[in-house]
Amino acid sequence: MNEILSLAGIVGVLIVGTVSPGPSFVMVARTAVSSGRGNGLAAAVGMGIGGVLFTVAALVGLQALLLSVPALYLVFKLAGGIYLAYLGIMIWRASRQPLSVQAVAPGANSDSVARSLLFGLGAQLSNPKAAIVYASIFAAFLPNGAGLAVGSVIAGLVFIIETAWYALVAVTLSAEKPRRTYLRFKSSIDRVAGAVMVALGLKLASSAPSL
Repeated sequence: MNEILSLAGIVGVLIVGTVSPGPSFVMVARTAVSSGRGNGLAAAVGMGIGGVLFTVAALVGLQALLLSVPALYLVFKLAGGIYLAYLGIMIWRASRQPLSVQAVAPGANSDSVARSLLFGLGAQLSNPKAAIVYASIFAAFLPNGAGLAVGSVIAGLVFIIETAWYALVAVTLSAEKPRRTYLRFKSSIDRVAGAVMVALGLKLASSAPSL
């Protein structure tokens, strides 16, 4: 019974954290609108895989490692911030490139789907703070002595929550009306999205020296 209550608490907190706007939302939203539903869903799966990796890392003690070696955490934050800023610059640069209706059709080839999945995974893993957040949540809610079975359930729940939310974002924003709107205002939308990603990346990187 205690484990069920603990899992319910973890799920509730994770849902709130997942739906909060951030670089992952920007990345999936733009992928879905610009490249179609298939690519958006692939990015959502990448987010889910990244969440699972952070969950496993948190459960096996990455939190303790990062907190005991501040320099390592600083390196991770700098690298993550630089990666987010890089994604933002790439989006900004792509704003000048025209995009045809065919390029954003629902169908997508395997190469573009794989690329979108990797972009989603990279965007998720670019913020090592997530590992600390996950570990803090688990420390607060998990009962002492929780075994492998409970950890496996948590990893599965994280994948479902992350993937389901971003899949919903992808399906919603890959609909015909949002896609037409994107094509009409592509340059402005891409520049705003790119600027947001760069700002988030710089914010993450600039917070590293404070550790």
